Amino acid sequence: MHFHNKYLAEFFGTFWLVLGGCGSAILAATFGDGLSIGLLGVSLAFGLTVLTMAYAVGHVSGGHFNPAVSIGLWVGGRFGFGHLIPYIVFQVLGAIAAAFVLQWFVTEAGNGGAEALNAGAVPTLASNGYGEASPGGFSMNAVIAMEVIMTAFFLIIIMGATDDRAPAGFAPIAIGLGLTLIHIISIPVSNTSVNPARSTGPALVSKFFGEGGDTPLTQLPVFWAAPIVGAVLGAIIYRLIVSGAAPAEKAVERVEYREPEYRDRAPVDRGDYDRADYRDRGDYRDYREDYRDDRY
Repeated sequence: MHFHNKYLAEFFGTFWLVLGGCGSAILAATFGDGLSIGLLGVSLAFGLTVLTMAYAVGHVSGGHFNPAVSIGLWVGGRFGFGHLIPYIVFQVLGAIAAAFVLQWFVTEAGNGGAEALNAGAVPTLASNGYGEASPGGFSMNAVIAMEVIMTAFFLIIIMGATDDRAPAGFAPIAIGLGLTLIHIISIPVSNTSVNPARSTGPALVSKFFGEGGDTPLTQLPVFWAAPIVGAVLGAIIYRLIVSGAAPAEKAVERVEYREPEYRDRAPVDRGDYDRADYRDRGDYRDYREDYRDDRY
């Protein structure tokens, strides 16, 4: 598979994550009476973006969609350094592209639609923040701690769900639900990053093409450093957890193909055999074929 396939998969996967997650926060979180999805809906939207794209293109690129995840998997020995920088570049580009689409949607909203949008999220395109930019007014120290802890657990979930010993085919579900839970916990604190690309796209586009101002961009380094530190810690913790673990044992069923009377039978000259000595199945072909050139 060509490298550009992997990079495109990461681009579109991250695009979908930002469009679906941040888009739900801007367009649907407070939309209309009885139609708003609120914090739970936005959290689920972020989880569903990762779940769906992990199934869609995870087999192409591994389904990182997150620079912190790529770095964590590299530290954890699951990802080669040769692809690390291109993955991060295409993830960030995908997030920026999605932020441009969201900015366009916001500007195209009619009077009724504009009133239904999430007024708190529209100017910054649901950027992350601390202090006055935090939904709950949490300090920078609290935000850093939350981002580190949440990203560490996200890496543990990812590495555990994708381990060879884990049930096959269910990793995207565990990862998507894990990200949903992370957002439920931390949206009030930092608007939830755990993903530097997700933080970068809205911060850049809202600053230069919207009304986000300087704050999201000046606070952006925190939302690069904290998730990366958390991802590295999560990868190290997972490796410590499984470092002495024995592989899961699998029962091996022994199948005997010959009838019991043939197992202990003393070797005799091959001329003593006839077709009747062989069971009527593909494993016991005609002895004339089995013994050609004096060997099987």
